[in-house]
Amino acid sequence: QVQLVESGGGLVQAGGSLRLSCTVSGRTFSSYSMGWFRQAPGKEREFVAQVSWNGGTTYYVDSVEGRFTISRDNAKNTVYLQMNSLKPEDTAVYYCNAAFMGSDYEWKAVFSWGQGTQVTVSS
Repeated sequence: QVQLVESGGGLVQAGGSLRLSCTVSGRTFSSYSMGWFRQAPGKEREFVAQVSWNGGTTYYVDSVEGRFTISRDNAKNTVYLQMNSLKPEDTAVYYCNAAFMGSDYEWKAVFSWGQGTQVTVSS
């Protein structure tokens, strides 16, 4: 039974920063590539960023490239998302999950979703 617990969301003005955290229990955390996904109101959940099992490689969706940084601490079973220069269009519920690239070259989640953490960016 994997548990994903996200935290760190909140209300911030455009241009501000937030740091999200996600703690994973129930599996060998360091075995998995990890990702952040988000779901805005009325929209489908979308991939945001991915980090390899050892933190050596990362991948970002174009809309956050250069503003967000994903990282992980395998000793703490935790993955982070540093979000800078936030925009109103970043408003969403953010989720973490183990991630893999499907045959359609889309990043997909491995486990059931946690509760997520709400990020709201005001203009």
